[in-house]
Amino acid sequence: MEKTRKLVLFACLLLVSFLASSSAQTCLNHSFSNRQYANCSDLPALNCFLHWTYDEAAGTVEVAFRHTGTTSSRWSAWGINPSGPSMLNTQALVAYVNSSGLPHAFTTSIDSMSPSMQQSALSFQVPSLSAEFENNEMRIFAVMRISESLLTTNQVWQEGPVSNYQLMIHPTSGDNMLSTASVNFLTGQSGGTSSGSSRTRRRNVHGVLNTVSWGILMPLGAITARYMKVFKSADPAWFYLHVVCQTSAYAVGVAGWATGIRLGSDSAGVTHNPHRNIGITLFCLGTLQVFALLLRPNKDHKYRLYWNIYHHSVGYAVIILSIINIFDGFDILQPDDHWERIYIGILIFLGVVATLLEGITWYIVLRRKNRGSDTDKRSHSINGANGMNGFGARGQDV
Repeated sequence: MEKTRKLVLFACLLLVSFLASSSAQTCLNHSFSNRQYANCSDLPALNCFLHWTYDEAAGTVEVAFRHTGTTSSRWSAWGINPSGPSMLNTQALVAYVNSSGLPHAFTTSIDSMSPSMQQSALSFQVPSLSAEFENNEMRIFAVMRISESLLTTNQVWQEGPVSNYQLMIHPTSGDNMLSTASVNFLTGQSGGTSSGSSRTRRRNVHGVLNTVSWGILMPLGAITARYMKVFKSADPAWFYLHVVCQTSAYAVGVAGWATGIRLGSDSAGVTHNPHRNIGITLFCLGTLQVFALLLRPNKDHKYRLYWNIYHHSVGYAVIILSIINIFDGFDILQPDDHWERIYIGILIFLGVVATLLEGITWYIVLRRKNRGSDTDKRSHSINGANGMNGFGARGQDV
């Protein structure tokens, strides 16, 4: 029982750790109120982040540049530079808070080492450009129509002071001299630390965690408990294997469930109600199963039968709901067909193993029952014979 408590404590600590890490400031856990982007990157300097979606059919890149921890007395800028990772020749998007107290965005081409930072046209079209400033964060939104040669390029971002609503030169030391990186708008790769298709990646992580935990480890733990305990030599090892397997499945499943909750909160207007409701139900039932271990009566307790009925019923319900929800998740994610086929293969394998073990279990149980019956018969015959012999002996004595 002490091992069980430690396992439950481990699961809780894992959940707390996961939630704490997911709350850290990264592009992955940021959501916009009325926009969604396929990719994002944590830029390596100046507390900046880039979000973007590439529309191949339209030949456009929709970007959102975020500069956090700034003030209304500083300007922010981001741009691309096909010439190299430097300021000169950068095609920039710039934003600052103007004299009306409103964020103002404009384009400028950096054509000298002492740029005027005045509005000018870029080497490509920018059909849409706007800015927002709130909570000490400057956000620049733009749609850029770029050629294929600019899909893989260099990005440059910068910030500096504003004096009397004039943009002044930025600092020339520290992070301000490190604010360059590469970016590939097509593949989603960037020189930042959290690049790639962030939302897709989180969806994939969510799917993998839940498939492994609820869809594989949970059934495996149930098979361990049902079929190992028939072997007397496996007692109590089967119980500890069952606890380890199910608690591990719960810990991983909670992490997967938490990613799902986060995905839901970051995807305004996107709902998968059946999948979400089944997921919440699984979390509740799984939590009950884990903590029910703390209330497990002894084998000879009068309530043990009721506990067994509850434990088995909830356990099998969790497995059935898990499999249903995993296939619903496949329909939502639409991964390559081979991933779904692999999971179907795993389920078939577990089903075949369970069927074989079911037959072996019944064979062992019936064999033991027959042996017990034969033993009772022999014992009864011996006792009967002894009784008759005793009666006959007494009769002869009489």
